[in-house]
Amino acid sequence: MKQIQATNDFVIKFANVNGSGSASANELFAKAILRMGVPVSPRNIFPSNIQGLPTWYEVRVNEEGHLGRRGGTDMMVAMNPQTWDADVAELESGGYLFYDSTRPLPPSKFREDIRVIGMPLTEICNAVYQDPRQRQLFKNIVYVGALAVLLGIEPEVIEKLFGEQYKGKEKLLDSNVRALHLGLDFVRENLREPIGLKVRRADRVGDQIFVDGNSAAALGCVYGGATVAAWYPITPSSSVAEAFQRYCAKFRTDPATGQARYAIVQAEDEIASIGMVVGAGWNGARAFTATSGPGVSLMTEFIGLAYFAEIPVTIINVQRGGPSTGMPTRTQQADILSCAYASHGDTKHVLLFPEDPHECFEHAAAALDLADRLQTPVFVMTDLDIGMNQRLCKPFAWDDAKSYDRGKVMSAQELEAGKEFGRYKDVDGDGIPWRTLPGTHPSKGSYFTRGTTRDPYARYSERGPDYIYNMERLLRKFASAAKLVPAPVLRPAAGKTELGVIYFGSTSPAMREALAVLEEEEGVHLDALRLCAFPFGDSVAKFLETHGQVFVVEQNRDAQMRSLLVNELGIAPERLVPVLHYDGTPITARFIAKAISEKARGKAGPEHVVAEPPPMIGASAK
Repeated sequence: MKQIQATNDFVIKFANVNGSGSASANELFAKAILRMGVPVSPRNIFPSNIQGLPTWYEVRVNEEGHLGRRGGTDMMVAMNPQTWDADVAELESGGYLFYDSTRPLPPSKFREDIRVIGMPLTEICNAVYQDPRQRQLFKNIVYVGALAVLLGIEPEVIEKLFGEQYKGKEKLLDSNVRALHLGLDFVRENLREPIGLKVRRADRVGDQIFVDGNSAAALGCVYGGATVAAWYPITPSSSVAEAFQRYCAKFRTDPATGQARYAIVQAEDEIASIGMVVGAGWNGARAFTATSGPGVSLMTEFIGLAYFAEIPVTIINVQRGGPSTGMPTRTQQADILSCAYASHGDTKHVLLFPEDPHECFEHAAAALDLADRLQTPVFVMTDLDIGMNQRLCKPFAWDDAKSYDRGKVMSAQELEAGKEFGRYKDVDGDGIPWRTLPGTHPSKGSYFTRGTTRDPYARYSERGPDYIYNMERLLRKFASAAKLVPAPVLRPAAGKTELGVIYFGSTSPAMREALAVLEEEEGVHLDALRLCAFPFGDSVAKFLETHGQVFVVEQNRDAQMRSLLVNELGIAPERLVPVLHYDGTPITARFIAKAISEKARGKAGPEHVVAEPPPMIGASAK
């Protein structure tokens, strides 16, 4: 058997039980490698119950900085008997299986083409700890210590992380360090044969920061000027509002008086939360809500009101698996159409697609500006993979001299000087009318805000010409939005090619690696365009026109982005080839490269290229 040999380039996966305290230990493992200067990308794949069901934690270690999922597992830390068979099956040939050998297992439970490393974790913990909960919790730290020796992770780095985590809590610090050394000492004394996976200190992290997308979006809202947030708890978006509250307590509290300069309301439901945000936006506050797909479904009536009454609203949608309750703790990109056309009637909304926490920060701040400038709802379309997992990204940057773009807000001075005010009148040709804020002037600039039809001066009207005027003006405004939203990012192939690929959001890190694999190993060259926003600008249409075949990579069943491109740009559907991944796990570079390579060479058969469910999905469904 040829064992996998790799330094600073492997995938390790932890198979645990939810509620066992493993997530914090696994995160400690990932951070220790990061502190050694080696880029990591961890992903917590957990069930939607409190405890008892299977959970996985995957760590991609890659010195070159690839942060997407690669596909495949080089080392499995198998701590869950329920998923043993599927976890062992997932290992690459020549890979490594680390498990708790306290209870012997028959040979049929192993594979001949993998290296098995057994350690009696339960026996070790039972001999040292009397409390059942301590035995469970510290078993996780013991295996971190064991892995540190096996992989070459510096124990001092882990101990320093403990010191930071338990500063001022010496009892907890000492007990965790003790558990760590139980693992270190056992491997040093009993498991002397080296393995082929190694971590070697490097200097490849640079000035990048390690943060989750939900925290980044919340901070972006603070810097973007948001002073009001209304929300209802829903996985995976709740930590956006919770982080916003922490940041506001620090940055939006008067240091002299202790008075809060913000309002955060946990509403009774999603309908109430969006109603509060619409009211705050109408009053001139910068306001947002954070939710997920089921919440957007409940919010659509108020979203339609904000669109037609032209009220600034920012909605951060951390997408999860659907439809209905779906898979609350799995990731998808399946709310594209429901958000682009949210509400009944003819509506179109601005969508932003951040690729990482850095863009979550930037796009959240930009959304507040766009909502004010366009006087409309703006969606920030992140997802669970970005939102709830920590990721390396560029440091956040902010220009303190930046002033917020409040758009066309008419002042009392302008009204007093006799400037004409028609709330829904297009005077500049861009479809965006002027508005006034409540209380601007004692007698001028007032209007009645309604969700019904009206004339350009906000007077109720059911006349066909008035309705058409408003609806066509809203289209002009949407066309203006295409020039204001973040532009797509082009990555040209090394040489001229008729093949293109379009992707967006959390698919990006795996896509970048897949492009390199396709070019270097498969000889398939593609021009790649990363979409950053909807509506689509002229450059998207030009990209589609200049390529004979374009793959559209997305994480949903119905090829929603492809449908949006066809619907909005009039592209012949047969020119857009869907590459679809929707099992709830983040897409992998291997899946993308294989799907595109086969389709480009005419081997894939039917039109759609679809993901096969991995073994672990079947295991978790038992």
